[in-house]
Amino acid sequence: MKSFFFWLLTVITLGVLVGLGTWQLERKAWKDELISELETKLSAPPTNLPPRERWQSLDASKEEFRHVTFPAELLAGEEALVYSSGSPLRPDVSGPGYFVFSPARLLGGSLVVVNRGFVPEGKQDPKTRAEGQPSGIVEISGTMRWPEQRNPFTPKDDPDKSLWFARDPASMSAAKNWGNVAPFYVDQEGPPARGGFPKVGPLKPTLTNNHLQYAVTWYGLAGVMLITALFFWRSRRRSVTP
Repeated sequence: MKSFFFWLLTVITLGVLVGLGTWQLERKAWKDELISELETKLSAPPTNLPPRERWQSLDASKEEFRHVTFPAELLAGEEALVYSSGSPLRPDVSGPGYFVFSPARLLGGSLVVVNRGFVPEGKQDPKTRAEGQPSGIVEISGTMRWPEQRNPFTPKDDPDKSLWFARDPASMSAAKNWGNVAPFYVDQEGPPARGGFPKVGPLKPTLTNNHLQYAVTWYGLAGVMLITALFFWRSRRRSVTP
């Protein structure tokens, strides 16, 4: 009876360890596909921004990270700051700091919120980077993004200080009375601001992909568990053999 429970526990433990290893291999395949998709989208040449009448029907799973270009006027004096301690898609910046979001008026009058780039701690006040304040119509190039999903650990925004902790254009627009804005925003890549701030830059996928190492670890533990169980079972048999 003891032998039965010993092997039952061993089989259950092996099943859990092998299952975890297999799950990590599945995660690796998913991460490989995601990185490949991101690299393909981010390396594609820019296309025109979708027309206003298509905005509500856009499929975020297909359109996100699409390179676009469009003429627009960034509204001077209108900013919302999103705190960041670093971004896996912007390896050229490191925190702490802020991404500067502003509404941009298209030639037809519609509004698209643009992430104009990164400013380090101490540069959040527009007066410290007056040279980079927008003026007139410019040809903006960048990448379409959809609002960031909040989670239970996302701090509460502070609109009175123009501070957000999630990239949420609709929330910014409502708090600052910008009006109706596109359901997406654009991470600006060009043109660069005079004076260097906010700092624009291309998105580059630098997502960690250690799932193969994790899978090897779990499979290795399963192998060690099996060998240990076999040695233990063999030693027990010898001890009871007359």
